[in-house]
Amino acid sequence: MKPINASLCVLIGASSYGIHASVVKLGFAEGYSVSDVTGIQYLFGVAMLFLAFLFTKKIRMTKTHWVSLFGGGILLSFSLHEVPASIAVVMLFQFTWIGVLIESIYLKKFPSNKKLLSVVFLWMGTLLAGGVISSERFRWSENGMGILFGFFAAITFALFIFFSGKVAKEVPTIQKSMMITLGGLLVVLIAFRPSFIQEPVQIVEMADFGLLVGIFGSIFPVVFFAIGTPHLDSSLSTIVGAAELPTAILAAMWILHEQVVLLQFIGILLILIGIAIPQFHIGPVRNRKQFG
Repeated sequence: MKPINASLCVLIGASSYGIHASVVKLGFAEGYSVSDVTGIQYLFGVAMLFLAFLFTKKIRMTKTHWVSLFGGGILLSFSLHEVPASIAVVMLFQFTWIGVLIESIYLKKFPSNKKLLSVVFLWMGTLLAGGVISSERFRWSENGMGILFGFFAAITFALFIFFSGKVAKEVPTIQKSMMITLGGLLVVLIAFRPSFIQEPVQIVEMADFGLLVGIFGSIFPVVFFAIGTPHLDSSLSTIVGAAELPTAILAAMWILHEQVVLLQFIGILLILIGIAIPQFHIGPVRNRKQFG
């Protein structure tokens, strides 16, 4: 797969995850608990991926495949819920520079100038798009736990992107995605015990929401990351994954009717520039012979 096509897949996955942040807030507005929202997301995600799995290519997996893919699902199973949608994604957005750092350590190589420049644009865009420079929009002292959970989620998401491009490359996309999502579902069922475990009728009552949150939270992100990340280095994947923030800001505006000011739109533009920088390669200018 060409790098530009792989980047497009990661872009779609990241944008879906951005929409997911606002869809989750809709669930909270309906009175669903965090455990119920997360549980129904993974339950419907696994169900839809299993249906696709029945009709797609599959292979016999080794113990290493099982462990690595379940591990990816565990990393992905952490979610944000302590702060407003736009700010929550700002904290998760720290996965961009964390991803660059992880790859730098893994390769024992300093990041390229283009990647460093990209991170600078992404940082500036984050501060503006998230509205964190305005104390009227957000008070850090009142959201300490949300910030802490958000940064932890950033680390786990960066690790997920890193490993998704490194492990089980030979496993078909749908099978790989199903196993990752199944790993996340098991964590949620065991650790958070959503109420529908004891009252299965709630699954039917939450079906419409479950389909929506499953598609944007478990299907599109996992599948498109599984397609794109093996063909990109992990730092480039995290940089392209920054598309999550502009999408989340716009989704929060359209879906949740959150106010978006001019500075946030400028921030979105800076983020898009940061995403675009590593995609362009300026090669040496070749001298052309002129014939007289």
